[in-house]
Amino acid sequence: MKEENAKNNPVSVGVISLGCDKNRVDSENLLAYLANAGYRITGTAAEADVIIINTCAFTKDAKEEAVAGILEAAAEKKSRGAKVIVTGCLPERYRSEILEGFPEADAAIGINDYEGIDGIIRSCFKGERPAVFSDKAAEASGRILTTPPHYAYLKISDGCDNRCTFCAIPNIRGKYRSRSIESLAAETEGLVLEYGVKELILVAQDTTRYGSDLYGEPSLERLVERLSQTGVEWIRILYAYPEMLDDKLIEYLASNPTVVKYLDVPLQHASNGVLKRMGRRNDKQYAAALIKKLKSKGFAVRTTFITGFPGETEEDFAELLAFINESEIDYAGFFSYSKEEGTPAARLKEQVPARIKAARLKQLQAAGSAVMERRAKAYVGKTLTVIYEGVDFDRGVFYGRSRYQAPEIDSVVYFTADNETVPEVGCFYEVAITGTDGLDLTGVLRKEI
Repeated sequence: MKEENAKNNPVSVGVISLGCDKNRVDSENLLAYLANAGYRITGTAAEADVIIINTCAFTKDAKEEAVAGILEAAAEKKSRGAKVIVTGCLPERYRSEILEGFPEADAAIGINDYEGIDGIIRSCFKGERPAVFSDKAAEASGRILTTPPHYAYLKISDGCDNRCTFCAIPNIRGKYRSRSIESLAAETEGLVLEYGVKELILVAQDTTRYGSDLYGEPSLERLVERLSQTGVEWIRILYAYPEMLDDKLIEYLASNPTVVKYLDVPLQHASNGVLKRMGRRNDKQYAAALIKKLKSKGFAVRTTFITGFPGETEEDFAELLAFINESEIDYAGFFSYSKEEGTPAARLKEQVPARIKAARLKQLQAAGSAVMERRAKAYVGKTLTVIYEGVDFDRGVFYGRSRYQAPEIDSVVYFTADNETVPEVGCFYEVAITGTDGLDLTGVLRKEI
């Protein structure tokens, strides 16, 4: 049936995915719908009859990137008549304005409307400009991976109930909605069978709240236990909300051999006053104790911090800077506050001037880099299990990641091997760590596992 559709419908479609890894999963779901409808998937916009842009609208920078992507696609439309469809967070956030604001777009669709993509594309070729938005969440029907086949992201829920005052996600994505354990296990088994996925990366706006809506209580432990039986070798957890990481959950994650000892725990700040205005439910003392507890269990910790939040004083910033300098954080992302319309923080007085935010961000990044480089040196002399990912031809070495490094956002392990050893992508090797290069580790391959 699919081959017949392709013959009758020789339209090529390219999907540009912007923003986070959760958006990437949405794009992979969309690609599956397109393939099932018989469209030809192309890797470049220049080859596509239809260009679909999956946008992010979380911050000012993300919106600017989305606008740039739409305008680039519009150039393809002008030069050769390609159709341009906008989806993702930008149209979800500005449903009534998106087509008026972007006359270059032929259609706008919501995040729950991929199942109808065939009809939407056909409408575009009829000269119509559909804007399709529904609030009922749709269950994913398949995936076409855009990551290397040895790892995949698994989006376990959508939306968020935390209501941090700076965050527009609840306004865009709605309330927290978990997928069932059965559907997630089935999807994972399919990824293992079809692609040979070995590392599964759980993502959501808040992974630790998983199941609260479906099962009446947080159920991440139940989910991970089931996913551990699917054949994946590593399970990595991102975006764990600090207050939800209780002793029971930490003990379970530390004891499950399939779970890598790595947690992404967004802390956002270290001043209790700023944290309160952010709508966060923990304080500096709790965060410090949590990091210490995770480190005692052998976890690498990634986090994020925001500077320039309304009312952030020099004393608040100094407290944040001291917290970072004294911490054992392995990786961190640093951001300046982005004033987002429709959020409570946008209405707060004492907005911090842009030049001060920029200066503080620069200081945070420098301090964070020093801490992360110090943490990297702690691995020298150890032997780590590394999943091999490719060759850096400029350096003339192989590279991969250990359990303590997530793809795309963290450092890597560069390593050499004897002339008789040719590593295979997606396979595991023991690598003796002999040094560092900034945040990256360097070493020598010992043996395949």
